[in-house]
Order: sequence, then C-alpha cells, then structure tokens
Amino acid sequence: MKRIHAYLGIQSLVAILVSVNRLGTWTLGYVLPNEFLRWVDFNNMLVLPLISVVASYLLKKTIEYNSPQRESTPHIAWNLVFIVGLYLLAASYGDHEVTNYLHQRFCATDTASDLCRIVIFNDDEFSHWVFFTGFVMVNVAILFMQNLFPHRGELSSGDLALLALNALFLGAGIFANLGFEEIGLDLYVVALLAFVSTYLLWRRGRQPMFIYYTIAYWLGLIGSLIAQALR
Repeated sequence: MKRIHAYLGIQSLVAILVSVNRLGTWTLGYVLPNEFLRWVDFNNMLVLPLISVVASYLLKKTIEYNSPQRESTPHIAWNLVFIVGLYLLAASYGDHEVTNYLHQRFCATDTASDLCRIVIFNDDEFSHWVFFTGFVMVNVAILFMQNLFPHRGELSSGDLALLALNALFLGAGIFANLGFEEIGLDLYVVALLAFVSTYLLWRRGRQPMFIYYTIAYWLGLIGSLIAQALR
C-alpha cells in the first residue's frame, strides 16, 4: 500500500502541475527562438504526461503479483489494453498540443481557410477522440488488473484516508476541466469510468483502485454537473 499511495500521490502532483502549467503566465514563453512551441505546450506534451505514464506503469506492476492469474489470458489481454491505451494517449498529446498552439496563434480568427480548418479539427475533435479512447483503455486496464489481483491485506483507516485524499485531487482536476466548458465526450467518459469502478467496488468489495476511482470520478462528475447546471 505504501507504493500504491506513492504512485497515486505522483498522479495528484501531476494534476496540480497541469493546472499550474495551464493557468500560469510564465509558461507562455517560447521554448526556442524559432518559436516552434510554447512551454505550456511542451510541458503538456512531453513532461507531465511522461511522469503520469511512468507512475501508471509502476502502479500496474505494484498491483500484479504471483498468482494463478499471472500470464493468464485475461492478464495478457489487459496488459495489451494498457499498452495500446498508452500509445493512443501519446499520439493524442502529440497531435493536440501542436495543433492547439497553431490554432491559438494563427487560426483564432481564421476558421475558413483549408489549413486552419484542418488544424482546428485536429485540435478540437480528432485529438480528443484519440485521447479519450486511450484514457479509458489505460484506466479500465488498471481497474481490471486490480480485479485479477485483489489486494491481499486489510485496508487500514489511514489507507482509506490516503486513497480518498488522492482521489480528491483527481476529482478536482476533472471538475476544473469539465465544470466550466461545453459538455462534450469527456463528461460521458468520466461517467463511464465512474459506473465501471462502482460496479467493481460493489461486486468485489473494498479494493484500493476501486475505492480511489469511485471517489474521484463521482466527485468530478457530480461537481461538473452542478457547475454546468449553474452556468
């Protein structure tokens, strides 16, 4: 559990850094004199996702242990889902951050030219579809890895408190991104993961990742829906 808390803590730190990176003015400067990207785009594409992906992989390896399920067909299948999901996440970040920068800099007022139309589609549509596909695959894979390898010890009150604390950071990140924008595919993705984690919690009991995801996604979902209703 110490390692699980540590890796979830890294994800909480990433959630904070993502907000600071997006909202801070210090990241609007250019990475190089040729102005190929701003720091905000560079950090969102290469630095912060890489930290999150490494933490997710180490979390998955921590959940797994020697049991009859290891190297079984379901285990291999969920590992493949995890790997494909990571690839799609990487592809989405590469597409989104570059086209978002080009969109904001050159196409904010030009939506008719062929070049800007393509840039805007990649920024607002295609990269989002790829991202949410990968996001669902990675998180569902972790949930079902926990299902294959249930935690063998008892969760203490301290464990539950730390799981809830880290879930608050993820839920706050979801709320910050979904509560104040037009509802799109992202809200349905969060709802799907909220229901999947709740179903597994109901069927398999108090497992660390079921608790973490259930709290995080329901907090983010409910908070976003309330904020949307008050807009």
